Amino acid sequence: MRRPFLIGLTGSIGMGKSTAARMFQEAGVPVWDADAAVRDLYSPGGAGVAAIEQIRPEAVVDGAVDRAALKAWIAEDATALRQVERIVHPLVAQDRAAFVAGTEERMVCLDIPLLFEGGMEDQVDIVVVISAPPEVQKERVLSRPGMTEAQFDALLALQVPDAEKRARADVVIPSVDREETRRHINELVQKLTRELPDA
Repeated sequence: MRRPFLIGLTGSIGMGKSTAARMFQEAGVPVWDADAAVRDLYSPGGAGVAAIEQIRPEAVVDGAVDRAALKAWIAEDATALRQVERIVHPLVAQDRAAFVAGTEERMVCLDIPLLFEGGMEDQVDIVVVISAPPEVQKERVLSRPGMTEAQFDALLALQVPDAEKRARADVVIPSVDREETRRHINELVQKLTRELPDA
């Protein structure tokens, strides 16, 4: 059977990507969520728990990875992030491959926040970037519990700038007005459905 058409959905923090992912799902497109895959890996019984415990025992509490402890370690040790990525990235890739292989739909949406940062744009058929003006982005992020301007700036520094993401995207969907976003997504899904070859 032919593999499904892969929509790579991405966008910087606070751009409304999670909302857009739900809209793809509501439009009938199965969505794989990279962040949810990591949460599963870190949960009790998750495939990442034992491996993380080997490199940082303090980061595992009650059989699950304590993400706050992991972040603190990454902040204090320049080698920590690479160590964690070496464990997590292959497991996430396995989860994504299993999701794609397990669907009978003609297209799926892969919700990957760090799609460009991870050099994964070549692994999807179309890159869709969700984008909002900087002031909207900042307002959304700073409204999150516990978020500070310093944390926001640090997160932005780790991500490919929004302007570059938009320039590299196949499709850019604005996410200021929810209904406008939904209209763009529905139109894209309908267009792709018409253009895709029959299974």
